[in-house]
Amino acid sequence: MSFALPDGLPPGRFLSRGPARMWVSDEFPQNVQQLWPRLLSDQSEHGLVPLLCWPDAMGRPVSLEHVDAVRLEEVLAADFAEYRRRRLPFWTDPTPAPVPEGSEPWPHDPGPPFEQWPGLAPQMPATSAAPTPDEAAASLLTWLIETGQFGLDECRLVLVPADRGSDALALIGWSAEAPLPLLCALLRSWEDRFGAQIVAVFRSELHVSVARPPVEAHHANLLALEHVLSTADNIVDDPPTPFPEYATDLVNQASWSFWWD
Repeated sequence: MSFALPDGLPPGRFLSRGPARMWVSDEFPQNVQQLWPRLLSDQSEHGLVPLLCWPDAMGRPVSLEHVDAVRLEEVLAADFAEYRRRRLPFWTDPTPAPVPEGSEPWPHDPGPPFEQWPGLAPQMPATSAAPTPDEAAASLLTWLIETGQFGLDECRLVLVPADRGSDALALIGWSAEAPLPLLCALLRSWEDRFGAQIVAVFRSELHVSVARPPVEAHHANLLALEHVLSTADNIVDDPPTPFPEYATDLVNQASWSFWWD
């Protein structure tokens, strides 16, 4: 079940998860910052997507046919209608929600400025000033390492035969509580529209680099709604964050993080 590997890899082994196959390093690669850009540039030659992942976060693969079957606009329109139905009473009531004694009151969240599904955020054009997706991914990796993100050192380098990172996430069967077919369909779309790339998945966290983030407030509002409908628990809910504030932070934001409790 082996396949051709690029040179210069640390010790590792081949694994299979059902019909999916992958290569996994034995330890966290100490030279990963030097190795990563080369793996990304060699991706077209070897057909291998690099990810940093906890070994026990790789579960049952999701067939790419299930991802292909997601009609993203239709699913998100239906999900937003249900989400709005459930949350509208809270958005329209400015009364502070009860909080534990000694805690600051949660800020009121007016919710998204849409009554109906507004459609996907538009694709951001590539410019000479913008980094390439590979450069953005390398920058995020450097940030994760330099800030000492908890749990990163338990990751392994995983190489997955796939066309793109979103497909690799499905093929390793990432075992967070995320709705994996929908999430991978979203990630495919973000790869195309924003030059997004998955860099790391550990614990129940997903870290994505972004080469071409939105630069206008309206586009950021549209994207923020897509993030909300990913079902990730940290989007406006943990910690409680008003939707307008979350959307504003997406303007020119070069990385996105999601987690599921």
